[in-house]
Amino acid sequence: MWRGLQRLLGRRTRDAMRRTVAFGDAGAVRSSGVASVLSIAAIFLLWAAFTGSALVPSWLRAPGPFLGRGGFTYEAEAPDGTRDEAQVTVVVHAGGEEPDAPAISPGEGWAKDDAALVQAARAVLVQAQDNDEVTGDDGARVVAVNGTALEPGGPGLVLDWGKVNLTARGTLNVAPDPGWRMEPLWLPPPEAVVQRLSEIARGGYRDASLWEHLGYSLFRVVTGFLLGALVGVPLGYAMGLSGWFRGWFDPIVEFMRPVPPLALIPLVIIWAGIGETGKIVLLFLASLWIMAIAARSGVSGVRLSKVHAAYSLGASKAQVLRHVIVPNSLPDIFTGARVAMGVCWGTVVAAELVAANQGAGMMIMAASKFQQTDIVILGIVLIGVIGFVIDLFMRWGERVLVPWKGRA
Repeated sequence: MWRGLQRLLGRRTRDAMRRTVAFGDAGAVRSSGVASVLSIAAIFLLWAAFTGSALVPSWLRAPGPFLGRGGFTYEAEAPDGTRDEAQVTVVVHAGGEEPDAPAISPGEGWAKDDAALVQAARAVLVQAQDNDEVTGDDGARVVAVNGTALEPGGPGLVLDWGKVNLTARGTLNVAPDPGWRMEPLWLPPPEAVVQRLSEIARGGYRDASLWEHLGYSLFRVVTGFLLGALVGVPLGYAMGLSGWFRGWFDPIVEFMRPVPPLALIPLVIIWAGIGETGKIVLLFLASLWIMAIAARSGVSGVRLSKVHAAYSLGASKAQVLRHVIVPNSLPDIFTGARVAMGVCWGTVVAAELVAANQGAGMMIMAASKFQQTDIVILGIVLIGVIGFVIDLFMRWGERVLVPWKGRA
């Protein structure tokens, strides 16, 4: 029994130690495929639910805007103090429809019944007093809706189908319940974006195929990033190994690092023009400072004990640089490369604002001018997917080339 208790305690101690070692060990943390799938599914479901997509069942869709007939009764007061009531029938129709206003009997009294047409999720001023015998021009004013007193410019009255309030000038303003769904103008459903993808993949967009647009953007990003890394990494090594280089270049790097690449567009246009050279120069500057700081940080983070151990074994400066400093700085450089690549993809949209005929950023900006939100969303998704694939490739390269990352 005693031995059994010792074995049990020993097993629990080993399990606890194993858990402690795993927690905080960067090499032991791996992305959960199940969590990734659930994350993407959750984003898709939220997108589909709040756009009324037909890809999800009706019970998952967010409530849409009110459609149909509503109404309210307003009470008007004439200049002589007499009051009268009238009924307003409100017909709320979907966008793109133009129904006829219903025929309404004016009724008795000097305040006459009326009807109004309103597009769903829109507000409209209802000139209900225009057909009254005593109008606003005569000094009449609306004082209550459905028996509730209203003040001009006040909060209004919430009904089961919408809201009615008085403007500062005393005009009735009617706003049907917009529901929780996003309008296609603001956020189209997923199937609309997929349909647009199919159309552009077959027929292109603005005299260029989809693959030409993506290819131009990819070429600009990769070229600008590689040039930035080609200059930034040696610069970072020099700043990390030489006090003279650090003193000379550190103010420049630290000054340029917080400057957003978008602020450099006018200067880049003056220097390099509006052609491909200017776009690549802008992306080069976007990645240069990040790569320089990443390389400098990697060199500064090398453990001094490793350098001393190499020197004690008879290594030369070149051997220390090759076998100690470079391998130990590569994890920071790969991290900086991933950050720089993301910044370049974010900058390419702005870079393609200037005299670009092809590119994913050009698609986004051109579509935004004509409120083609589905193309804007499509461009964003394509940029995100390509950037994610590149990041996966860089992660794979990091695992292959720097297997010692996260280990002493």
